[in-house]
Amino acid sequence: MATGDNLTTTAYIQHHLQNLTFGLHPENGWSFATSAEQATEMGFWAIHVDTMAWSIGLGILFLWVFRMAAKTATTGVPSGLQNFVEMMVEFVDNSVRETFHGKSKLIAPLSLTIFCWIFLMNLMDLVPVDFLPMLAQKIGALFGADPNNVYFKVVPTTDINATLGMSLSVFVLIIFYSIRSKGLSGFVAELTLHPFNASNPFVQALLIPVNFLLEAVTLLAKPVSLALRLFGNLYAGELIFILIAMVGLWQLPLHFAWATFHILIITLQAFIFMMLTIVYLSMATEKH
Repeated sequence: MATGDNLTTTAYIQHHLQNLTFGLHPENGWSFATSAEQATEMGFWAIHVDTMAWSIGLGILFLWVFRMAAKTATTGVPSGLQNFVEMMVEFVDNSVRETFHGKSKLIAPLSLTIFCWIFLMNLMDLVPVDFLPMLAQKIGALFGADPNNVYFKVVPTTDINATLGMSLSVFVLIIFYSIRSKGLSGFVAELTLHPFNASNPFVQALLIPVNFLLEAVTLLAKPVSLALRLFGNLYAGELIFILIAMVGLWQLPLHFAWATFHILIITLQAFIFMMLTIVYLSMATEKH
């Protein structure tokens, strides 16, 4: 980093793991946080500007690329971009057909968006860890900010807020498809009459709290597992890149070796998030 020589090892790592946060500070008003403490004091409604900017920007990039491929598509000899897009669409379509057992026009486009969007966000982990944060520091210095107080995280999926936000969106769809498929009464019955059932109405009434507790935990575990799995793997990967950046002479070969292996991780995590989304939505449409 531009100020790397002035930072201790711990401070260097913490600096890379801190988001660019904007919010209402009790003393400074609406401002960018200059420390982790200030970011915490801004409370729940503070915004991680870097996470929002990169996730929205990469989402727009995904839409632009696929729209351009659709507009230039031809029945003759396809371009490389058309071949790539058709391959991605066919891959996701086959995954949905094999896994989703209900009927919905939303699942395939949703799955394609999830896979490509998460892959692009994960892919930012391959950018050298100091490059964009150092650029952000220089831009901040032009506006009079102390470079040491300019934070900038590049990978949106290393922010638990982003992964949890995506998983909560999937959770809402799970509830929607469950109620649409089974009706409100059927959804409530699924939460209260399973997994333990009894022919005696009195015994069944006694089992309702136990069933609800077990089913609620199972239901809530789905978005939590989605969020934590993606966040944990990408956060660990970013941390390893940061540690590699500190080893000096062996930085380049180690960075290249880990980046090569990390390509598999970022692809696999996007695929797992997509497949679990399809599986969860398929389970929501099935009647027991």
